[in-house]
Amino acid sequence: MHTRLPKLMSTRPLRHPLAGLACIALGVTGCVNTDMSDLEAYINQVKQIKSSRIQPLPEISIAEVFVYEPGGRTDPFEPFIQADAEPDVVVAGAGGVQPPSNHVREELEYYPLDSLRMVGTMAQDEEFWALVTDPEGAVHRVQTGNYMGRNYGKITAIEEGRIMLVEIVPDNMGGWQERAAELDLGE
Repeated sequence: MHTRLPKLMSTRPLRHPLAGLACIALGVTGCVNTDMSDLEAYINQVKQIKSSRIQPLPEISIAEVFVYEPGGRTDPFEPFIQADAEPDVVVAGAGGVQPPSNHVREELEYYPLDSLRMVGTMAQDEEFWALVTDPEGAVHRVQTGNYMGRNYGKITAIEEGRIMLVEIVPDNMGGWQERAAELDLGE
């Protein structure tokens, strides 16, 4: 069986085999330097440098424990807006309009209506959803029946460029009244 040699290898004999060996010998002797006096001088110089003492780490002082007593003030460690699932307690008046009883606040009810911005709508199967941003910039999807704003603003309709709501506000005579409100796109 005949094998093929790669092109780099030649089957021809070398013409000057001693020339190749001479080049290798010169290369090896050029790399070997027996004079190491400069290296030994540097090592001696480094050995003569006196080591300095490393300063110890400073002692860590333990912080004094402090218990915050709000004493009727706002607790700075509690969230400003509490998203609790407890229903609002509404005192019933003598008939007429009332805020919804046993109502669990939705997330957008913790913001005033004028701080919310409608940024768009989505539709699927003739049902519209509105996209609303809160003051922190989070986008929320709402639909008819959801609440937003601090005055029990119930969404009654969503159109392409606006959200229509009915708010329940105090009438300054101990009762409640309904008030129409609207949030337009880009307001």
